[in-house]
Amino acid sequence: MEKRLSTPLSDGDIKQLEAGDKVLLNGVIYTGRDAAHKRLIETMEAGEELPVDFTGQIIYYVGPCPAKPGQPIGSAGPTTSGRMDPYTPAMLEAGLKGMIGKGNRSEQVKQEIAKHTAAYFLAIGGAGALLADRVQKAEVVAYPELGPEAIYRLEVEDFPVLVGVDAHGTDIYIEGRKAFAK
Repeated sequence: MEKRLSTPLSDGDIKQLEAGDKVLLNGVIYTGRDAAHKRLIETMEAGEELPVDFTGQIIYYVGPCPAKPGQPIGSAGPTTSGRMDPYTPAMLEAGLKGMIGKGNRSEQVKQEIAKHTAAYFLAIGGAGALLADRVQKAEVVAYPELGPEAIYRLEVEDFPVLVGVDAHGTDIYIEGRKAFAK
């Protein structure tokens, strides 16, 4: 079933999702990879205010390529999400409602997703150019010195993702293997 969601996300938005659902995201999403996550956690641990209010927001694990003239962003394919697993519980505690990436998440992260009524979305690896076409506007909002690993604020229209882990902790990778085994 295909669903359309606009950010910021509420608990009600998240609760309607099931692992495997196709979703088209609209509104603002933020980017962040390893280096940005490390900085965010250091900021939280220091008791300082984050450069972005992540309440109800989605973070996309991507380091976009430079934009060609006339385009808001270059190729923007997902990176492996497991690298952000050590940072994810604190980000969810800070109000994050969704993450976009590729690959499996740890059991701890799946439990935290369920605890915080969040969702993990999957973007198709290798489709960075297609995904970039869904970005209407991009601007760096934090850590510009990190280059492509800076935090960008992206305005997206019908950004295609799949629900990888839903708010119940159901994991499409596990469910898919079970279905295939039958």
